[in-house]
Amino acid sequence: MERRRKLGSVTARDRLLAAFVALLWGINFLALDYALRWFPPLFFAGLRFLVIAVPTVLLVPLPGVRWRWLLGYGLGFGTAQFAFLFLAMDAGLPTGLASLVLQASAPFTVLLGGLLLRERIRPVQAAGIAIAVLGMAAIGWHRAQSAALLPVLLALCGALGWALGNLCSRQAQAPNPLRLTLWMSIVPPVPMFVLSAFLEGPGTGWRAAAGSVLSPAGWAALGGLAFTSLLATVVGSGLWTTLLARYPASTVAPFSLLVPIVGVTSAWLVLGERPHPVELAAGVVVVGGVLLGSRPPRATPPPLEPVAPPAEAEPVVGEHRNA
Repeated sequence: MERRRKLGSVTARDRLLAAFVALLWGINFLALDYALRWFPPLFFAGLRFLVIAVPTVLLVPLPGVRWRWLLGYGLGFGTAQFAFLFLAMDAGLPTGLASLVLQASAPFTVLLGGLLLRERIRPVQAAGIAIAVLGMAAIGWHRAQSAALLPVLLALCGALGWALGNLCSRQAQAPNPLRLTLWMSIVPPVPMFVLSAFLEGPGTGWRAAAGSVLSPAGWAALGGLAFTSLLATVVGSGLWTTLLARYPASTVAPFSLLVPIVGVTSAWLVLGERPHPVELAAGVVVVGGVLLGSRPPRATPPPLEPVAPPAEAEPVVGEHRNA
């Protein structure tokens, strides 16, 4: 397994990979917009992972990580993030604004890394998080004045799920991060389809899937499904998981701030969405706060000391133990 690299030592190649992931995830909001015009949101959230989970179980070797981190990654990144995000967009949150609000995952990741993993939060990081929170509060206040606040709150819950998934992915330290990303897809379908059956109707989503091949709008939704499943999830999340395995969460998470730049711009060019100046200014505050909080320290801290494994190691996914 590759040793976690020092804080602030991101290579040029990995910076380009992180920027490419941001490009895929920014464009992905367009794909989601077209898909959610046809599919119920919770059903679509389960469907996007089901089309990955089936070939994964049949063809891909197990990832060789502890079950707790696989389940945590799947429930946080795969289930909570997209369930809340899709509900927010279905409730009327504009595509460009959704890509911006979801980036609250960056300060959430840094904060939770300090609370749960005991990563040291420097004063400048705390100041950056505070600024980002003020920006998000400004967006929420403006939405409450002119539109429903609920979609913003739902998107923030999705951002919190993403942050929890980031921490579980990092803790997994997968020998093959792509396998972890693929096997993570087995977790969301069951809770998503159960929630869809209760809240959207047991047959609503399946009828939409069956009728998608008969309508131009259905074909657009299937194209959105293909993009979000293959490019955004397999390629994008696979690269993101690789970067989280190499660097601290507080180093990788700020690269996601490129996502709203792509998301807002593409929504403006393709969908004709024009963000309100107040929300745009508050978005700049959010981005600036997280950039401030993600600045590396001047002195590189010493590498983490290896931790001795427990006497009775927990079994990992894909590892057999002798009786």
